[in-house]
Amino acid sequence: MTKQHEAIPPAAQIAIWADKLRDLSATGLKYVKDPYDQGRYECLQNLALEMFAYATAQPLEALAPLKATLFTRMSPVVAGAAAVIDQAGQILLMRRTDNHLWAMPAGQMEVGETPAEAVVRETYEETGIRCVPMALVGVYDSRFSDRAGAQQVYKFTFWCEPVVEQPPAAFDPHETLEIRWFPENELPAELYPGHAKRIADAYQARKGNFQAHFDWE
Repeated sequence: MTKQHEAIPPAAQIAIWADKLRDLSATGLKYVKDPYDQGRYECLQNLALEMFAYATAQPLEALAPLKATLFTRMSPVVAGAAAVIDQAGQILLMRRTDNHLWAMPAGQMEVGETPAEAVVRETYEETGIRCVPMALVGVYDSRFSDRAGAQQVYKFTFWCEPVVEQPPAAFDPHETLEIRWFPENELPAELYPGHAKRIADAYQARKGNFQAHFDWE
């Protein structure tokens, strides 16, 4: 549980404001009946997209596809990660294809599945290894836990145990470059932002002396 956080950088604050506008516009467009109000919500949506582009220093045209996906959502994105730790105390990490950083298997949740089911699915898809969730490590707000992306994301993290330690199935090469087991004190330097704390929390949960994390200002 965290009561206070570091000051948010200006670009990150702009991204948060943009995410609030995205949420408001998505909600408005879902329930709007007046065509004039619809136009106003669409203007808000375009403004949010421009703010995202400014905050992340990306071309506006590169973010345009988000209008058909992220910008249709009325709430923060929900994702999950699996801290899969074997009997020897090693944690399973994957090297991502998009940024080549090491990370826990993770991804966005799908409609119709629980958070625990989502992390089991993502682990299998990204590493080929099946696991069993043992305990909820915490729910982490991306604004405080890593700030790696412009959008606010609620990140559920579970301590999991592997069913087998060698993948019986091939992992998705579009998402994963390689997988490896790392000892607790020998994590790679090129670790995805925010994962170091969540991994440390997962080990504490495994030792039975940890209360699930949640952010609180």
